Amino acid sequence: MAIIKAGKVVIVLAGRHAGKKAVVVKTFDDGNSDKRFSHCLIAGLAQNPRKVTRHMSKAKVEKRSKVMKPFIKYVNVRHIFPTRYVVDLDIKKVVDEADLIDAERKISCKKELKKLFEDRYLNQKEVTSEKKAAGSSYFFQKLRF
Repeated sequence: MAIIKAGKVVIVLAGRHAGKKAVVVKTFDDGNSDKRFSHCLIAGLAQNPRKVTRHMSKAKVEKRSKVMKPFIKYVNVRHIFPTRYVVDLDIKKVVDEADLIDAERKISCKKELKKLFEDRYLNQKEVTSEKKAAGSSYFFQKLRF
């Protein structure tokens, strides 16, 4: 799939996380020995950060942003909807395919992913590219439909 690449923000259409936003970590266009269909490894937010206003104190903003709950999952390409947004997060360094086999390593991987997402959410203004800044702000907003 030429459209679905690493760093692309997608919306999950089916399953437990349907209607949630995620970022593509790695794509498998031809499948592999385990899954014989085209699929991708995605990392996303099962629970979005709560709404923050300008008048809130820094402590309250930090508390409301720690609500994030990440997920990591292999998904069929037909069950995700690509958006026009791209995020420049270093998710490949945090999420490794070998970590997803063992349950304990998957939990630790999710904790690292939560730290990465929280750090990016609190420091959105420090993104270099305007296009990537728009992608990260879109990724952290709750999907309204």
